[in-house]
Amino acid sequence: MNAKLNQEEMKRYSRHIMIPEVGEDGQRKLKEASVLVVGVGGLGSPIALYLAAAGIGYIGMVDPDVVEESNLQRQVIHSMNWLGKPKVESAKEVMHSINPKVDINAINDRFTYKNAISIAEDFDILIDGTDNLASRYLLSDLSVFTGKPYVYGSIFQFEGQVSVFGYEHGPCYRCLFPKPPVPGSIPLSNEVGVFGVLPGVIGSLEATEAIKLILGIGNTLSGKLLLLDALDMSFQLIAVDKNPKCEVCGIDPKIDALIDYDAFCETI
Repeated sequence: MNAKLNQEEMKRYSRHIMIPEVGEDGQRKLKEASVLVVGVGGLGSPIALYLAAAGIGYIGMVDPDVVEESNLQRQVIHSMNWLGKPKVESAKEVMHSINPKVDINAINDRFTYKNAISIAEDFDILIDGTDNLASRYLLSDLSVFTGKPYVYGSIFQFEGQVSVFGYEHGPCYRCLFPKPPVPGSIPLSNEVGVFGVLPGVIGSLEATEAIKLILGIGNTLSGKLLLLDALDMSFQLIAVDKNPKCEVCGIDPKIDALIDYDAFCETI
């Protein structure tokens, strides 16, 4: 392990280093790790903040959007000072204000099947901070094709989901959802709203799973789907089996390359 910790880092991460399951070796693993966060909105905000605070050495962020005032009810990494400016640059400034030691690659672009492989090439783990089905299928397929774990999260009003796909031959997103729902059957957050604190909870859980994967500690959510209902604060854990007939990760896969996921989700 080459990523030695200097005295400043030993002090900064002392509360991590005290934990036997982390220790100095674990903190060096975090320093050597690279994580790609796709989407820096409600979910991406806590993900990015906690990854930077934890000392992840290289963090990539992909998002084509600019900060809007309606974002600020839940996208806590952004502020009024950044209205109309790129979200990735807003996030980068805040992350560096927390931890100037982390290397951040702010990519002000849309994550698509055309650029996904080249963008993800330098990262170990893929984390979902998006709010659309096309990106979830893209991230899942990319995970299977590259062998990089995909930490999934989604929210809807008061409900949230978290899982880990494509990890150690575990199920992928398509094992759980082989086909997207009929277009228009699931309303968007800008149509029905979202409970402001919910993405903070789900995004923090996603960051937790990513850090556990890097450290190799605990039990991950691979093969499990965690469901949260914030109204009655109930959690459910549902088993997710690998589907041998899955078109991407099954015994006889039919899909072996990235496809146009916008078209895929619109034509089902």
